[in-house]
Order: sequence, then structure tokens, then C-alpha cells
Amino acid sequence: MPRPLRAAIVGLGTAVPEKVLTNADFEKFLDTSDEWITKRTGIRERHIASESQTTGTLGTIAARNALADANITPQDIELIIVATVTPDMIMPSTACCIQETLGATDVPAFDLGAACSGFIYAVSVASKFIETGTYKRVLVIATETLSKFSDYTDRGSCVLFGDGAGAVVLEATEDEDRGVLYSVLHADGNGWDFIHVPAGGSRNPATLETVENRDHFIKMRGRDVYKFAVEKMQWLLGNCMEKCNMTVDDIDMVVPHQVNSRIIASAASKFDFPQDKVFVNIDIYGNTSAASIPLAMQQARDEGRIGPGSTLMLVAFGAGLTWAGAILKL
Repeated sequence: MPRPLRAAIVGLGTAVPEKVLTNADFEKFLDTSDEWITKRTGIRERHIASESQTTGTLGTIAARNALADANITPQDIELIIVATVTPDMIMPSTACCIQETLGATDVPAFDLGAACSGFIYAVSVASKFIETGTYKRVLVIATETLSKFSDYTDRGSCVLFGDGAGAVVLEATEDEDRGVLYSVLHADGNGWDFIHVPAGGSRNPATLETVENRDHFIKMRGRDVYKFAVEKMQWLLGNCMEKCNMTVDDIDMVVPHQVNSRIIASAASKFDFPQDKVFVNIDIYGNTSAASIPLAMQQARDEGRIGPGSTLMLVAFGAGLTWAGAILKL
């Protein structure tokens, strides 16, 4: 009798724009300082897309790098899922645009919108397709250009966001020591206005007034977001370990969404995770929403801190409000 299928990561790739915006750069046009930003967020710089770079172009580069890492071609992929809240257009999906650029003809493709939790949501959805035998290889791309939706007159939010993309190739395996072991997804729409873009959708279509009011940019209730994020990240860490019958010792690396260094530290301290088991790179990328976890995974692998056999815990919180967690073995 065949063993149950699992979804294993066999390829990982990322992409970030060349342009870097530092905290010192913000000092030139905002009433803020490098010390203020760093102390409250942990962010020192972030990558910013050029006018010609889009969510789709960054996602395509990350996808190609992931495919190369897996040593396969676009024709080997059976499904494409793109996690983003900054799509190239309202329609069609950014996934279809990336599919066309990759040349993955006739492959089903769709976008998934779960904000900063999007990568975990997408990996969870992809793993279910694989576990049921529907598809053998799925390309998951998390890509964002948050700078294009940031209000650079709002010092409370614009300093937080950066641009980037990450992608993974998930492949079916019967190996009990690899793959996605567990995932958990949640949402609470009562907090939809904690982080949102007021205009541009069917509720509030674009008009001269919405443009003049800067309603097409991200709005945040910072204190509410902070409190909710700490609570849910703590819950996710506990839930994932409990459901998988694991302790801190069983986890090689926690890879959290890079939301805020203080939020990450507060959540990890509840379970006494040592600092070297919690990967943080928000200082150089800022908050890249759905892309932040695969960007962190790539850097952690490049630095030799994770590799084949590593057990990872992924946790994220985002607009929606959404929160999600997963445990997987590389």
C-alpha cells in the first residue's frame, strides 16, 4: 500500500529590486529619524521597485530562480498559485500574467489574497492539491510591490514597507521525513479596517475625490495591529507545536513574517525560543507582506542556518485580519 503523499519543497527562489531606500533617505522628506524607525520597527532599509518593475515581473524572476533550483522547467509545473495583495491589475490575475511570461501554457493559475499570511495560505492550499493526488508539482509565488501603495506623506506606515518576491516548487513525496507536516489558517473580518486600502475596488471605485484624498494608499491602525499581531503570533507558535507534538528543541528555525522586530521578539519570548532559532531580516527588507517568509528562508539557507532535514515553523499575521502557521521539513 503506498504511503500518504506530502508536499515537499524542492526549489526556492527570490527576487528583490536593486534600489534601496534607507531610513536616512526618509529623513530628507519626512519628520522622522533613523533612530525612531529602527527602535520601533527594527527596519533600517528596504528595497523599492522601479517604475518598470511590477509585482508580476518580480514574481517571474523569483519563479524562474525556484524552477532552476529544482532543476525543472515551467512545463513541469501543473499549477501556479500567486499570493499577493498588490496585483499588477484588478484583472486578470497576476498568476496568469506570470504563467504567460514563463511559458507554462495551459497550466491553471490563480491569485490568492491573504495579505502577509499569503505565503502560508498558498503553501497550505498547494499541499492539499498534492496530498489528494490532484497535482504532483505546484509553483507557489509570493510577490509584492507595497511601495506602489504606500503613502509617502504618512510617516506611520510608509517606513514599514518594501518590495520583493519569493517562490517555492512543491513536489509530491512519500518520504515521511520531508514535506508540510501541518498548517493552520484563520481570519477575522471584524478587523478588516486595521490595515486596508479604502479605494479602487467595487465598494469605493476610483474618482477624482478618492485620488485627492489619497484613498488608494495603505491605511493602518498601528496600535491595534501591534496588539493583535503579538497575540496571534504567540497563539500560532503554541498551536503548531501542540498539534505536531513538538517542543522548542524539535524546531530548527522559526521563520516568521517580518512584521516588526518587537512583535517577533515578544511572540518568541513566550516560549523561550533562543535568538538563533528565530530568523529575522526585517532590518534589510522591511515588511514585504506575503514575500517576507520565502525571502527569509532563502537568506537562512544561503547562510547555512537551514538545509536538508531542517524542521521549520512558519508563522504570519496580516490584513484581513488573517493569521496562519505551518510546520515543514526540508
